[in-house]
Amino acid sequence: MKKFFALIFAFLINAKLLFSLPYVVLVSFDGFRWDYLERGLTPNLTFFASNGVRAISLQPSFPSSTFPNHYSIVTGLYPENHNIIGNHFINPFSGTVFTLRDSNAVTDPRWYLGEAIWETARRQGVRTASFFWPGSELKLDWRHPDIFMKYDPKIPYQTRVDSVVSWLSLPFEKRPRFVTLYFEETDSRGHTFGPNSPQVDTAIMICDQIFGYLLQRLSVLPIKDSIDIIVVSDHGMTEVKTDKILNISSILNVKDVAVNSYGYLAFVSGNADSVEKAYQILKHYGKNFKVYRRSEVPAYFHFSNNPFIGDLVVIPEIGWSLAMNNDDYVYKVKGNHGYDNFWMDMHGIFLASGPSFKKGYRVGTIQNVDIYPLICKILNIVPRGKIDGELKRIEYILK
Repeated sequence: MKKFFALIFAFLINAKLLFSLPYVVLVSFDGFRWDYLERGLTPNLTFFASNGVRAISLQPSFPSSTFPNHYSIVTGLYPENHNIIGNHFINPFSGTVFTLRDSNAVTDPRWYLGEAIWETARRQGVRTASFFWPGSELKLDWRHPDIFMKYDPKIPYQTRVDSVVSWLSLPFEKRPRFVTLYFEETDSRGHTFGPNSPQVDTAIMICDQIFGYLLQRLSVLPIKDSIDIIVVSDHGMTEVKTDKILNISSILNVKDVAVNSYGYLAFVSGNADSVEKAYQILKHYGKNFKVYRRSEVPAYFHFSNNPFIGDLVVIPEIGWSLAMNNDDYVYKVKGNHGYDNFWMDMHGIFLASGPSFKKGYRVGTIQNVDIYPLICKILNIVPRGKIDGELKRIEYILK
């Protein structure tokens, strides 16, 4: 009889341990600016934040664009160190191009340095899954999550949520303990219509509704009391206008230099003499933008220690755009990002709630590189090597 009760006791203890293991669901609303929560359109997100942690804002890394910052969040590295320095950029040594519009490029592991959280977790025996996240589709088995989906914006938001819930309902040995989930609504409409448009208000409501659906679906799972949910955005959005476009082609007429303009940023590269000549021209023009030699980019940008960054870096003022003669995109969009990451329009959101987090806790601005060590702490795994994120800057939000 004693042996029987001992077995029952052991079973109950093991069952308790299984249900008390922490799970992390990391949700990204692309382009969801920090102050979108103040428009009175987000009852679900607001209620969620009131029961957990809410930061005034989440500061992106520079440049404040999608791929660099999603990858900074999951690696704890600045773009200059994880190598994804933009949504579009060129390897000047090989001439190959990275662009988020090319599936072969975004899945090529040679572009990505550092170690993403799913790699760290898998290496230490923790299963992971991703329903979209930049860098999650790499063509090396050990560099992507155990379960992942190839990005397809046509997949309905509800389907994405249902899939994540189904993964968290798997038997314990197959169940992921870290999951990502991504929604692009606010970013897409922000570019097309501008951040102050009624269309963006609609996008905010759509995001809030799908988040409410996620909470409802998670609330009926047996592991519901073990799930930490972290809500982030990669960057904010600012209004841009056609009367604030600087045409680099007309300003700079120097032979033997290559100019790559991305709207919010431009690189100039070439032989030393031509680059210096271009630098002097741009420096003299000096209107509504700053130009730096790569080694002289201000240290607070953390954007000089990478060979793919151009010899010259041109950064426009917030709301101004850089364009080339054939750059139609810059003349069409009404909202953009990528600018100075200290400008509040570029900041996103950080909300977190669950068993690991304090409740009803309001904090200031959080740096996105600190999220990686935070998740490692929750999952009780060891971060890989030297990173830019620091746990000591963020761990005070934990219980």
